[in-house]
Amino acid sequence: MRARLVERARQGDESAFTELIDLEGDRCFAIAYRILRDVERAQDAVQHALLLAWREIPRLRDPERFEIWLHRLLVNACYEEARRYRRWSLRVRELPVDGLSAPDPTVSVDDRDVLERAFLQLSPEHRAVFVLHHHVGLPLATIAEVAGVPIGTVKSRLHHATRNLRAAVMADEPEATEARPA
Repeated sequence: MRARLVERARQGDESAFTELIDLEGDRCFAIAYRILRDVERAQDAVQHALLLAWREIPRLRDPERFEIWLHRLLVNACYEEARRYRRWSLRVRELPVDGLSAPDPTVSVDDRDVLERAFLQLSPEHRAVFVLHHHVGLPLATIAEVAGVPIGTVKSRLHHATRNLRAAVMADEPEATEARPA
């Protein structure tokens, strides 16, 4: 069914393209958000990728490869957004601690904040590979195709992203900072 929609869209059928976007739009936004970590930038990247997809879909040779092709456009749009806005803002709000007697419900929020800060330290290229592998579940060969780089580069980026995330999370833990000599 998807291949037929792609064929119709390639012929200029706007309703077929709209159906394709209805099928892929949420996933595209999720990928863009995980790479860029900002709702507005993710929306801009998705919009840019979808406009480019509409313009370029007549040139798509293999309708079966639409999803990979669209993801490649999206990842490139995310890279462009990241380059356009080099400065990342850290929007973490401190939560007041009132000496709760029950287990602290903000622990999961703290964990998410630590992960967010660690993730923001990665380059967009490293984030893209990490997101496509761990969140989307794409195999490394497909990620290489989507990112337009050799598979060895994908493996390297995934390794460095994982290592850097682990190091950043460990460095952000209170025990790690208290144990360091001054």
